[in-house]
Amino acid sequence: MSKISLRLTAMILTVLAGALACQTGNAAAVPAPAADEPRAAVSTKQTAVVAGGCFWGIQAVFQHVKGVVSATSGYSGGTVKNPDYETVSSGSTGHAESVKIVYDPSKVTYGELLRVFFSVALDPTELNRQGPDEGTQYRSVIFYTSDEQKRIAQSYIAQLDQAKTFPRPIVTQVVPLQAFYPAEAYHQNYATLHPDNPYIVYNDAPKVANLRREFPDLYSGK
Repeated sequence: MSKISLRLTAMILTVLAGALACQTGNAAAVPAPAADEPRAAVSTKQTAVVAGGCFWGIQAVFQHVKGVVSATSGYSGGTVKNPDYETVSSGSTGHAESVKIVYDPSKVTYGELLRVFFSVALDPTELNRQGPDEGTQYRSVIFYTSDEQKRIAQSYIAQLDQAKTFPRPIVTQVVPLQAFYPAEAYHQNYATLHPDNPYIVYNDAPKVANLRREFPDLYSGK
């Protein structure tokens, strides 16, 4: 059975057990970061890389955020160069399923991206899993590309923990980005291309719906 088939099977079993994957969406309870970068005066491009469960859903969420130029599914945080899906899924490479976000900081800030991440993209209190997906390849990570991103991410996590925004402590790691490897072509835009896939219907489509509901000013229908 392929890894994707195993993923679908796990999702179906989870549904039958009455424990659907986490569908965050209480953005009102997740405050904006107290520390953020200023909105840029001119249009340019910056990069953010995050991980939190299956990359299909993370990519789908950020593809619908205004100011995001592109979102690419891939692998980060491991020790093997040019990993593939099969080896990453085994948990032996140390990679996490990740998404590289290229954004225009004159339209959306890094802190705003992190607020979306914590509000609708994942449950940041789940360790090495999200919903039906388990393993270190599904861990929650912010891969920073600069000292400024590191400062903002660490400060935001501390802010949310101190406010007890979530019922448990945030386990999201904040680590430097060493490399990002794009995933295979069939993983790219998966939620958009396969909207009727049961995994997408139950796990990822609600995240995009929550983004639209909770962040109307940031939501893009593209």
